[in-house]
Amino acid sequence: MSDAGVDTSTLCLFDVDGTLTAARQRVTPDMAEFLQKLRTLVRVGVVGGSDLSKIKEQLGDDVIQKVDYVFAENGLVAYKNGQLHSVQSIQAHMGEELLQDFINFCLNYMAKIKLPKKRGTFVEFRNGMLNVSPIGRSCTQEERIEFYELDKKEKIRETFVSVLKEEFKGKGLSFSIGGQISFDVFPDGWDKRYCLGIVEKDDYSTIHFFGDKTKPGGNDYEIYCDPRTVGHEVSSPEETRRLCEQLFFS
Repeated sequence: MSDAGVDTSTLCLFDVDGTLTAARQRVTPDMAEFLQKLRTLVRVGVVGGSDLSKIKEQLGDDVIQKVDYVFAENGLVAYKNGQLHSVQSIQAHMGEELLQDFINFCLNYMAKIKLPKKRGTFVEFRNGMLNVSPIGRSCTQEERIEFYELDKKEKIRETFVSVLKEEFKGKGLSFSIGGQISFDVFPDGWDKRYCLGIVEKDDYSTIHFFGDKTKPGGNDYEIYCDPRTVGHEVSSPEETRRLCEQLFFS
């Protein structure tokens, strides 16, 4: 893609779920087209907590060719200009002993929770984080919504996280609740700010960040508040688009 007319000093970074797409759904053709239009004006990147395969499911198999940066797992797996840039590993960082203690504790805790439904994959291992889901990630869309509604009332995930914070205090772990059925666990500093360390080297004068989980405890909070970004809170893909139109097209 040619850089003619592109403001290469401005980068727009977008969260995926709830920002570019409805939760865990595919991007609409309109939104995909809008991102391409935006790329004629500024640099564009996406930063998701999910792994690359889930980001591809939502934004298309060619997503790494379609935007300037793709940061999967908060940037621990990073693509720039269509090429793999860098990969981090949580097991190398935490060590097997702490990792096993943590996983064992989670499984033991979840074994005692009674839910309307339980499915499979309660702890999903990713490069840069563990994703813990009390219902299990293999639940259907209906089961996911049922759990989410229950969780809003009973604060299942919030309680779980506060127990883990106490149990593993001083071990250098951070927690964030995002999406509908799970929370992420990762070394301190490995939240979405991680990707800023990568783009900093590219000398942008302005980095806009758009996300929907920007309150404390949400997985967009740290990057949204970071002094290196101009943070924008959105509640839907439609709002993301309206905001970008105001900022860059008016």
